[in-house]
Amino acid sequence: MNDPDVISPTAAPEGPLSEAWRHFRRNRPAVVGLWVLALLLAAALGSKVLTDDWLLDTPPLDPATVRLPDKLLPPLALPSDAIPEAERPPLGRYVLGTDNLGRDVFTRMLQGSFVSLSIGFVAVGITLAIGITLGGLAGYYGSRKLLFITVDTLIMRFTDVMLCFPTFFLILTVVALLPPSIYNIMIVIGVTSWMGTARLVRAEFLSLREQDFVVAAQALGLPERRIIFRHMVPNAMAPVLVSATIGVATAILTESGLSFLGFGVQPPFATWGNILNDGRGFIFDAPWLFFVPGFAILVVVLAFNLVGEGLREAFNPKLRSR
Repeated sequence: MNDPDVISPTAAPEGPLSEAWRHFRRNRPAVVGLWVLALLLAAALGSKVLTDDWLLDTPPLDPATVRLPDKLLPPLALPSDAIPEAERPPLGRYVLGTDNLGRDVFTRMLQGSFVSLSIGFVAVGITLAIGITLGGLAGYYGSRKLLFITVDTLIMRFTDVMLCFPTFFLILTVVALLPPSIYNIMIVIGVTSWMGTARLVRAEFLSLREQDFVVAAQALGLPERRIIFRHMVPNAMAPVLVSATIGVATAILTESGLSFLGFGVQPPFATWGNILNDGRGFIFDAPWLFFVPGFAILVVVLAFNLVGEGLREAFNPKLRSR
């Protein structure tokens, strides 16, 4: 029987991405995490269609529907006869119970998945844009002087200053000064979380700058912009991709913490953090309000970390499992 991990001498050489994917698939926890994230992404996109009127005039799921006769019902409970037919849950039961206003927790969790993932991906996108730019400048132009200080020293000392501030409390302070908005949360998390990416990209650029293909490109007189974006950035993206994967989990945790404290996304939008906040007063009367969003945050953050660890091992030959 042929072993799929044994490459035939006559086979075509395997590309770096194909080789990384082959090693990633051998990491079972990372594959499980990837499946969890795929299901979460499908649920988030489905919830956008089912809970928002941007596509359907009357969406079948409304997370903001208040049903006071059905407040604090346990999971799988049936709606009472006092609830009109139009306001009953589409599945016929409250799958994850109801909160203190009778809102369907399952529907709110679906909407919260889209909001949390949106904040995570957009915040990480901002983080990557700032981190790659500053790290690339520090790594490639580091020895060049700007007035009386080198570019590398200027950027890295600014990065060190930003690292001195406790990130969460810095975000909390900025959010408290700005009007509450989902867009402000995205921007603030992204703008205050780029330091690790910048240092990572700088280290990769310092290593790549001495490689033969970069020296050859410089000798051929290629424009610096082409050398950076065509040759150096693609070769520096492997560790950045790992950092971005874990960064999404960190952004979701940060948003959940802000919403739990009341400084995050405001109603009527539902996020896992404010669902958790709504349930903190009913830990003993309605424990599902606390455990359902808490378990969801735990599973998603763990899945992102597993995928990030799998990517780190797949892209680093020294860490690949044998």
